[in-house]
Amino acid sequence: MTVLQMLRERADAPYADFQAKLIPNIERGLFIGVRTPGLKALAKETAGTKQVETFLGKLPHRYFDENQLHIFLLNREKNFEKCMAQVEAFLPFVDNWATCDQLSPAVFGKHKAELAEKAFAWIDSGETYTVRFGTGMLMRWFLDADFDIKYAKKVAKIRSEEYYINMMSAWYFATALAKQWDCCIGFIENGVLPGWVHNKAIQKAVESSRITPDQKAYLRTLRK
Repeated sequence: MTVLQMLRERADAPYADFQAKLIPNIERGLFIGVRTPGLKALAKETAGTKQVETFLGKLPHRYFDENQLHIFLLNREKNFEKCMAQVEAFLPFVDNWATCDQLSPAVFGKHKAELAEKAFAWIDSGETYTVRFGTGMLMRWFLDADFDIKYAKKVAKIRSEEYYINMMSAWYFATALAKQWDCCIGFIENGVLPGWVHNKAIQKAVESSRITPDQKAYLRTLRK
């Protein structure tokens, strides 16, 4: 049985309809409708097989669900060098926010220095979902013990007309305010972010349960 056949066996048409509404830039016919738990189970079941290794090497895929299975397979990869090579091969074919945001290999957390360098390169790529992915990696791995102001400065310099890039930048700074308030409030106070990103970051921070009432009140005064 092929990988595509295995996916079709798990198809859920109403769920595919639902997904298509959430990801409007992909046509409905490209959704099979496999739910995330089913995709993760299939990734666990088939990881390391010759069939899946062939699947990972055949890009681009046609269906959204194939791309989702691809990322859940990459998320399981424990060899950093192999995982990074496969991620970089796949990134040019990422065409939606869901696939982008769910691609997050755990092994990256054990190689922070190499990951930070790659994240900067991804942000510099100019490709919508590669930029979004690089920003997302800085948000996931470098806002806690490994935080450095240089990462926030990198995101602050992003200039784009792409909604999905700007939304991730706003998400990054909303999270940064929750985790590194003292270091990152200056980006808002000094108005260094693009206007839309600035206001959206404030909005998302104000909606967060991790921001104190006093911080929320102050942020509201900084809206542009």
